[in-house]
Amino acid sequence: MKECIASPMLKAVIFDLDGTLTDSDKVHFQVFQDLFAQRGITLDKALYKQKISGRQNAAIMADFFPELSAAEGAAFSHEKEATFRAKAEGLLVPLPGLMELLSQIKDRDLAAAVVTNAPPKNAAFMLETLDLSDAFSPVIIGDSLPKGKPDPLPYQTALDKLGITAAEAIAFEDSAAGIRSAVGAGLYTIGLTTTHSAQALIDVGASAAISDFTKTSFENMYYVLMNR
Repeated sequence: MKECIASPMLKAVIFDLDGTLTDSDKVHFQVFQDLFAQRGITLDKALYKQKISGRQNAAIMADFFPELSAAEGAAFSHEKEATFRAKAEGLLVPLPGLMELLSQIKDRDLAAAVVTNAPPKNAAFMLETLDLSDAFSPVIIGDSLPKGKPDPLPYQTALDKLGITAAEAIAFEDSAAGIRSAVGAGLYTIGLTTTHSAQALIDVGASAAISDFTKTSFENMYYVLMNR
């Protein structure tokens, strides 16, 4: 990663969690696939990407199992997330280049925040597993807000808590729902191709797409903010 002077406009870098800080969607897919199979639904990767990746459990339940009561939907969601945490134990690692990028963010006194649709227990589990529990402030949980991604509210909430405008931050996202949320809040958004192709991410609003953080530099971010 190249060294450079941080932009005076750049005050914060905002990250999604699942699929952005770590490639966790492969575990989520396996868990959803197994649980859906128990209910007679065959879940392939195309359907997962289209209808599940990045979305809140309540929206997923409404699409696939509208017949479930609120209590049954909550029980299904609880089982899914507990199974995810059990299967993901020891498997999650930071995306390449992430730790170096976070180190540079800290060295430049920039804010680092997380905006996620992950349930609170999952978010805490993943951040702890990645040894990043103290790396982000604020951590915005979609389930704690009136609307989660793809609504812009989670990202707007992060901007409000940081006391900055969208022009002073960059977002990293891996899902269609997340990109729509970040772009809807006015953020320049870079897609991570952990789950979707670069073109698919750009098609829903990402301005660029990368495979990981190894080539991400503050020079890049300075340039895009000055030329947006």
